[in-house]
Amino acid sequence: MTTDFFGKTTKVFTVAELTRTIRSLLEARVGSVWVQGEVSNYKKHPSGHQYFTLKDSRAAISCVIFRSAMISLRQPLADGAQVQVYGNLTVFEARGQYQLSVEVVQPRGLGVLQAKFEALKRKLEAEGLFDPARKKPLPKFPRRIGIITSPSGAAIRDILNVLRRRARQIEILINPVRVQGTGAAAEIATAIKELSNPSEIWPVLDVVIVTRGGGSIEDLWEFNEEIVARAIASSLIPIVSAVGHEIDFTIADFVADLRAPTPSAAAELIVPDVIELERRIGELENCLHRCLRTFVAREQTRLRLFSQRALANELLRRVRDGQQTLDWTRETLLRNAQQFLANARNRISEEWMSLRRHDPSREIAARRDRFADLARRLIASGPASARAIRQRFERTEKILAVLGPDATLRRGYSITRGGNGRVIRSSEEVKAGDALHTQLADGLVDSTVVTPRADGDLS
Repeated sequence: MTTDFFGKTTKVFTVAELTRTIRSLLEARVGSVWVQGEVSNYKKHPSGHQYFTLKDSRAAISCVIFRSAMISLRQPLADGAQVQVYGNLTVFEARGQYQLSVEVVQPRGLGVLQAKFEALKRKLEAEGLFDPARKKPLPKFPRRIGIITSPSGAAIRDILNVLRRRARQIEILINPVRVQGTGAAAEIATAIKELSNPSEIWPVLDVVIVTRGGGSIEDLWEFNEEIVARAIASSLIPIVSAVGHEIDFTIADFVADLRAPTPSAAAELIVPDVIELERRIGELENCLHRCLRTFVAREQTRLRLFSQRALANELLRRVRDGQQTLDWTRETLLRNAQQFLANARNRISEEWMSLRRHDPSREIAARRDRFADLARRLIASGPASARAIRQRFERTEKILAVLGPDATLRRGYSITRGGNGRVIRSSEEVKAGDALHTQLADGLVDSTVVTPRADGDLS
């Protein structure tokens, strides 16, 4: 905590705390929304998650379809596609980026029918027919239920199976109608008016289900007619709309007091399970006997379950954030690897050019030319070298003739050797009785030392 210069105490957030707070605010205040726009930067990662940007002329928002979403697309997503998506607004905390976690994708603008759908929707919404304040609450324990549908369709069988299992004592009144084709919308509107108004033939109903199975927008179109929407809005008793599958939306769904994703879900939403009720009554009786002790235990259990659910949600969030971080890291590594390969290709190209510049064949040709030149020079320099050597030899021979031992002997000098052939250079090297050999210019004189003399003369 720190105090700013205005004198107020302000908490210092970490980046993670601030991002988590922003995420909580977005998820709580915005939540699930429908958004339409153009797909761009679409990419499907090996992990199975799909990423794209939804944009219009003024803004853009990042979107992700997690692999676990199990969305069935009428046609694959691609850049430039005009779509409507439904999902939860959240924040990818690792990058501080808000995004839409998509759960439903449908093409934007399905021709004339889609235009009529949007026009009627805007008209009825402006009149307040979609206003939650005008919707009637459903009874908690209905006793009589009316069903408006085709008697031969799968929807009626699904609803009856659920009602038999959950509450056999419920009274059911079926008003058979056509749910597709010319005139079907008028039949559905008439049936709604018949069941919602008091009648002498049947007792007052608690709730009415308007239902049919799934199909294309053309198959479900009768429930997008204005006559059906106004009949539902004028009903005196609650109307539950259960048309098509979970991803199908009709005008009847927006006007009805409750929209069920499927016919079976409609039966489950309006009728409590008898077995569950009996079990609950038994628990309440035991609770009255145990009073405060049981109440405290139940509250502790509730808090523990709430903590477990919160922990599970947090773990799921972290797993999804981790998956997105993994995709982001994989993309970064791929980009770095591509850059590395590009640099390596450039280096190889440079080395190849250098190798071309230092081509061995060129080097061999250059060396061959040099060797040929040396050979020519060697061949040419042989006679000249021989002449130079002969001239040096002749000069040396002349110098030797002047300064050699023989010439020295002819000038009156001699060479004295001992009996071992070594030249005598000092009188100290001989003693009396040693044999000497003196070489003169014209011969050799042998002598014997009588007395060595220090003056150098020998006797």
